[in-house]
Formats: sequence, structure tokens, C-alpha cells
Amino acid sequence: MNMIYDHKAAKKATNLSINSNLLSKARDLGINLSATLEHALEAEIRQSARKEWLKNNKTALDNCNALTSENGLFADKHRKF
Repeated sequence: MNMIYDHKAAKKATNLSINSNLLSKARDLGINLSATLEHALEAEIRQSARKEWLKNNKTALDNCNALTSENGLFADKHRKF
């Protein structure tokens, strides 16, 4: 899987607000909040980037699919299955 951010970049302290009960339960379970947030942000960034890529390439993808539907694939006449 390709890296979407520099995993070796320095950590930076930040403040955020979170539901107090959720925070308490996470701490009771020994959940690493920083690591959990980093994983969640990475997943969210990947999903957003994927949606943006699909939006930006929709016309090209639609044209490619239409061309394939009309003409088939190049290898269709050569394959054995």
C-alpha cells in the first residue's frame, strides 16, 4: 500500500475536544489515542482522495467503459477462455 504521508515526520502536539465518556472508556482500555487518531485520519484521507480521484476522472472512465462496451477488449479474439 502506498504511503499518503511521511510516517517519519515529527509529532506535533495539538488540542481537540472529545466526548468525555468515550475518552474515559478508551483510557480504561489502554487505547493509544494518538495512534488511533493517526490510523483514522489516514483512512479518512485515503477515502477522500479516492472520491476526489473518481470525480476528477469520471469522464475518462465513462468514455473508456463506453468504448469497451461498443468494441470489446483488444484481447477478446485472442484469449482461449
